[in-house]
Amino acid sequence: MRRLMVMLGLVAVGGFAAACGGNQQPAGETAPAAQAPAAPAAGAAQDLKITFTSNPAPPKTGENRFEVMVMDHNGQPVTDATVSAEFYMAAMPQMNMPEMRNRVDLAHEGSGRYTGTGMVMMAGSWDVTVTVSRGGQTLDSEKIAVAAK
Repeated sequence: MRRLMVMLGLVAVGGFAAACGGNQQPAGETAPAAQAPAAPAAGAAQDLKITFTSNPAPPKTGENRFEVMVMDHNGQPVTDATVSAEFYMAAMPQMNMPEMRNRVDLAHEGSGRYTGTGMVMMAGSWDVTVTVSRGGQTLDSEKIAVAAK
């Protein structure tokens, strides 16, 4: 089984903190000697490990089974998220083909494993964006290139 694994860094959270002033203290104040790490701000990307697989691998034209594993920065499964995979193929005007999109919602099966069945409309290169959200807020997303047969 072909596995594509992507791990996101803390760049987005660090950039968000820097844009909001980070750990700067007002003039005349000093920072405490030790501080507990702050929770990510609402809407800020988190450091999630997202693993996407398909059955069959690589996916074929027609119906396929998809699985996404979601783990937090401590390696613990994320069990209370909404996960989807959106397949996108750019338009090919030279072949008179419009862009194609297909979204597959994945259900939590346990231990951070989200699965679902969806269609791949044709063979070729697809960009798959896996989005992990909670309460309408995106926690993280990752774009993965997939070649369907």
